[in-house]
Amino acid sequence: MGLRAFIWLIAAIVLVVIELMTMGLTSIWFAGGALLAMGLELAGVPFIWQLIGFAAASVLLFLLTRPLALKFINKDRERTNADRLIGEIGIVTEEISNISGTGRVKISGLEWTAKTEVDSVVIPAGQRVRVGEIAGVKLIVSELQEQG
Repeated sequence: MGLRAFIWLIAAIVLVVIELMTMGLTSIWFAGGALLAMGLELAGVPFIWQLIGFAAASVLLFLLTRPLALKFINKDRERTNADRLIGEIGIVTEEISNISGTGRVKISGLEWTAKTEVDSVVIPAGQRVRVGEIAGVKLIVSELQEQG
């Protein structure tokens, strides 16, 4: 094995170790590209084509396998704590007014401080709202339109 092939192998190993340390699907694609480049070096392909092969393989691996890998990794992810509130419907227990700094919503028996998505909107007590997001410790809600 020549020096350049050895360098490609070391690069692949370092990239795999980085991936194992971060577990963030950040460098594994480049490790695959480095292995391909090592194979090209062993086959006697010029260095410029090794670099092109490295880049092309890395990009292709990223584009073709990352969505599948993310789906596999996140398939059992369960939303916890406040994340579960996003999309939920609650009842306003205290008028929500961003300007006055007031607002409370009751969801699943618990009260949360809340504000509206738009500062000029005021939502009266008793109105149903949907949680769109969470900012700090406040629910960001929007008023549900009653069907009539």
